[in-house]
Amino acid sequence: MTAVVESPQVGPMLRSWRERRRFSQQELSNRSTVSTRHLSRVETGRAHPTPEMILHLAENLEVPLRERNHLLLAAGYAPRYTDRSLEDGSLAVVMDGLRRLLDAHLPFPALLLDDHWDVVDANAAIAPFLEGCAPALLEPPLNVVRLCLHPDGLARRIGNLDQWAAHLYHRALGRAERTHDPRHHALAAEVVQLVGGVPRLDPATAGPVLTLELHHDDRVLRMFSTSAQLQTATDAALEGLALETFLPADEATREFFAA
Repeated sequence: MTAVVESPQVGPMLRSWRERRRFSQQELSNRSTVSTRHLSRVETGRAHPTPEMILHLAENLEVPLRERNHLLLAAGYAPRYTDRSLEDGSLAVVMDGLRRLLDAHLPFPALLLDDHWDVVDANAAIAPFLEGCAPALLEPPLNVVRLCLHPDGLARRIGNLDQWAAHLYHRALGRAERTHDPRHHALAAEVVQLVGGVPRLDPATAGPVLTLELHHDDRVLRMFSTSAQLQTATDAALEGLALETFLPADEATREFFAA
């Protein structure tokens, strides 16, 4: 006898996303202008939402595009958002534009990362980061969180490892809470395993910005980072991309990269 696996219902899925956002039904009602009565009927399965209603609620709940497709499928509708490979020709213009930004950031390091901090591309200035790292860690997909904190990666060269580990941990944990993606939860757990506990950032030891202090030969490179994402992506793969750029935090570091 073959077991029947029931498909998830869209109502409980929407309720789960509301609870993850820590919204009451009243707060979601205020944001979406959908009555609490109708929200309750949708969440309990007594009302079947239209695809437009699902997408409207998902927008107000800031549900990632891939998960919006899952909501539509659970309700019996076709997905609305594409999820192409980044090598797809239809994304070539966008990817070319992002790679031009990498080159425009020279002589300073910059990386293009996917939603799980795997490197999609990087500019030539990233080379000092990779020196001395175990070849296995540099095999694709190269994950920058793992590379930074692994003892065979950058961990032994980062002077403020505790601070940087806390920074990466809270970024991974925050993304996990936003997306509910098991890979994000696994990455946050891996950080804890790599550093031997939950890393904590002490504000008293930080300056105006948190810097990465990377030992390189006989000097310490001090850099701070910025992150930018596409705000108008309608493709799920593009939505997760982030341009991570590093800037010198002191004159000696500036001169090193400018040389």
